[in-house]
Amino acid sequence: MDAIREELERRWQQMLERAAAGDDLPPALRLRAEGLMEALVLAGAAEPAALQAAMADAWHRAMGEPLAATLGEDWKTVHPFPAIPFYQSRAPVVPSTSDD
Repeated sequence: MDAIREELERRWQQMLERAAAGDDLPPALRLRAEGLMEALVLAGAAEPAALQAAMADAWHRAMGEPLAATLGEDWKTVHPFPAIPFYQSRAPVVPSTSDD
């Protein structure tokens, strides 16, 4: 199970690097990592709360602020296990027509 946990952490890091760079975060990256999280729990190798805490720590290290500061204190309610709440930065919106 250590190999699965290491792969999960590698995937979190990959997603966070992409998010920090403003790159696209395809849903497949998140969905595959969520599957690894479920597998660890089903195999009895991890508890959901421990994985959520590790994921929040990875966010904090990569983004420089707590996940709760970005998503709110209730992020675990809005994104229940095994959801991974990593998103790319919003693209700047520039009007293509004038308001005249």
